[in-house]
Amino acid sequence: MNDTVSSAATAVLVQNWRGRHTVPAGGLYPHQWSWDSAFIAIGLRHISPRRAQQELDSLFSAQWDDGRLPQIVFDPARDDYSPGAAFWRSDRIPGSPGVPTAGLVQPPNHAWATLLVHQADPVESRRRRFLERAYPRLVAWHQYLYTRRRSLASGLAAVVHPWESGMDNSPYWDAPLENVAGSFGQDIPRPDLEHADATERPSNREYDKYLYIAATYRDANCDDSDAACPFRVEDPAFNALWARSELALSVIADELGRVPVYDHQERSKEIALALETLWDENLGIYVARDGITGDTQKYRTVSGLVPLLLPGIGHGDELDALLRGPHFGLGESRLVPSHDLLAPTFDASRYWRGPSWFNTAWLLVEALNTRGAAADGQALAASMAELAGRNDFPEYVDPHTGEPHGTRLFSWTAALSLDLQVRQIEGK
Repeated sequence: MNDTVSSAATAVLVQNWRGRHTVPAGGLYPHQWSWDSAFIAIGLRHISPRRAQQELDSLFSAQWDDGRLPQIVFDPARDDYSPGAAFWRSDRIPGSPGVPTAGLVQPPNHAWATLLVHQADPVESRRRRFLERAYPRLVAWHQYLYTRRRSLASGLAAVVHPWESGMDNSPYWDAPLENVAGSFGQDIPRPDLEHADATERPSNREYDKYLYIAATYRDANCDDSDAACPFRVEDPAFNALWARSELALSVIADELGRVPVYDHQERSKEIALALETLWDENLGIYVARDGITGDTQKYRTVSGLVPLLLPGIGHGDELDALLRGPHFGLGESRLVPSHDLLAPTFDASRYWRGPSWFNTAWLLVEALNTRGAAADGQALAASMAELAGRNDFPEYVDPHTGEPHGTRLFSWTAALSLDLQVRQIEGK
């Protein structure tokens, strides 16, 4: 275990704690983000299981009446993020909580994180009735996805904005965004460029589409009807995390001794089976599909590798071979890139179009462990720790050189590096 990295990671999480939750980074991201908090809680459980529980409780307290967990819970004292609380005006939308939030969501990794936090200190968790509070919230969240976002034709949940995928600027979104006819038509506020170079971030043209789609959704009271959603894409990572979290919900229900509202294991199997409709035989990977046109997005991205998390996923061997080959270079690149190293659209420094991220590296460590490749998982975890510690816990890095990009002192980089370091010494 690298004690220096673990100590530094702990310091980042302490610095970014805001009393009830952790911000992703103090400058660029001053609010609470949904899937960030789940990843952060996974690291916090090694410092303070109670604080990790508070992290998730804080997010659950902002749940909407329809079950959605919002992408962002805004700090009312901060107005230096765009689009912020003034853009979303969530207090005017029926069913929103009593705190300002975005209307969008993010990938459903929360039940998995909740289970891991409980397992870090079951006695304290039971004393505080953590799972008893969390379970109905999580069921409502998953039911929202099943009833409001799932396509009856495919069985998969759709994201209605690139931001919902968590992989905002992926090549997956290029064609679906081009198919969106509208324009925001106003000045594009870009406070993000005060913290990162323009070459590392989405372009103004992309932001115009982002804000148009978000405004359209907001103005329809964040309804999930076709009219409110000019963008609707089925993403493999989003659905794989949903399936993985259903497995966690099954364990939580057993721990509580409850008869579940529905069979979580069967739901996970249904999602995994539906994911097979996203398999691209020529590319050897799962791809995204435009839910409006039906067109698949023929790119190899890290999102298409995330289904490796699921035990018994179809095409697991082919996906494993792709991960180790020249397109993703496991063991050759510093971390696994977010996009195909050989693709003409690869960009080593631009947001989700090539750089390596620490949360997807963590997911792939978990996938490798699931597949019995613990040595490869340990090697990837060691690379994470080395790059994180050497570069002040960056948001993402160049997959070839390890050069840091984005903001620094990034919370999930610290949390997930800490998690793997602690588990390595514990042999877990």
